[in-house]
Amino acid sequence: MKPLRKFLDSIEPLFSRGGRFEKFEAIYEMVDTLFFTPADVTRGSPHVRDAIDLKRVMIMVVFAATPCALIGMWNVGFQANSAMASLGIEWIDGWRGSMLALLGAGYDPGSVYDNFIHGLLYFLPIYIVTMAAGGFWEVLFASVRNHEVNEGFFVTSFLYALILPATTPLWQVALGISFGVVIGKEVFGGTGKNFLNPALVGRAFLYFAYPVQLSGDAVWVPIDGYTGATALAVAANEGMSGLLASGLTYSQAFIGQMEGSLGETSLAACLFGAAMLIYTRIASWRIIVSVFAGMIIPALLFSSGDSSNPMMTMPWEWHIAVGGFAFGAVFMATDPVSAPDTMLSHIIFGLLIGVLTWVIRVINPAFPEGIMLAILLGNIFAPLIDYFVIRANVRRRVKRNA
Repeated sequence: MKPLRKFLDSIEPLFSRGGRFEKFEAIYEMVDTLFFTPADVTRGSPHVRDAIDLKRVMIMVVFAATPCALIGMWNVGFQANSAMASLGIEWIDGWRGSMLALLGAGYDPGSVYDNFIHGLLYFLPIYIVTMAAGGFWEVLFASVRNHEVNEGFFVTSFLYALILPATTPLWQVALGISFGVVIGKEVFGGTGKNFLNPALVGRAFLYFAYPVQLSGDAVWVPIDGYTGATALAVAANEGMSGLLASGLTYSQAFIGQMEGSLGETSLAACLFGAAMLIYTRIASWRIIVSVFAGMIIPALLFSSGDSSNPMMTMPWEWHIAVGGFAFGAVFMATDPVSAPDTMLSHIIFGLLIGVLTWVIRVINPAFPEGIMLAILLGNIFAPLIDYFVIRANVRRRVKRNA
């Protein structure tokens, strides 16, 4: 690493103020801080010393979401290989087929390796395009503003890729992350100033702009000629009886062995990520618990096995296991920028998201998922929640001291 350090130090004057490449200082800083700890330190007082910084926070979030990605890749491959077996397809053409042969992977749905490699070949292109397109906008805005390239995009890009179907066209992947980064974050000043979650903004844009490619029965399993509805879609049409008749068991839903987006199907992986984020104090446990409570309470109160509304027949344990509810509660709702700040606000914010998710799922049959819109609506109300909570605290203190 010493030769790299010497090389970076030798070219630093070119990117410093007055240097030949001054306009590209943000790119130099991005590369330098990627490999080495920043040399800048706080010298004046008062200040707080801590071993954690933004980069380490983002790395921990990525680590926490990695089990979701790994199980998601296995599940995508499992769904694809199972579909091929049911259709009698023995191999696939194109670069994916060549790569599977090169890596010694087959199409056996009973093989963990075959499933994982097959799913990986769908995840990697989406993630690479996400990083390239979103990274371009991040670097462009940082260069124009002469700001450092913020590490927050690494989390945004990772989470964005995990909430897309494996069949999403790559040009739509690029368009969605561009919309999320530019319209959802940069127009408001960049990381720390956005009031909406950029990854969800990009996903919502794609959903409403291109619903054919982001919904329906043919988008969840990446095999031409095969259709498979998500568990929520089946329940929205046929209720719990239809969902159980489809062959899906709760253990499969808990592990994540069902149709869905790339990395949001596994409740087990999401709970592991939640435990990791809560233990490291990166995510607010109040938000996570409140989102789950906001979903579970109305489901307990209003669910009925003989209701005329199919979604009313779904019990709470299935609500939290299917769809992207757990992933959204753990990784999206806890975004520290778009969430409120006070402890009481965290609880109100989480309850609002959970209840809205249940309402959208049950009352609106055209949109059985719910968690995406619920979080975005919660983001919009977060400043207002903070305002009323703080004002209430001020009035209580004034009254106490009067």
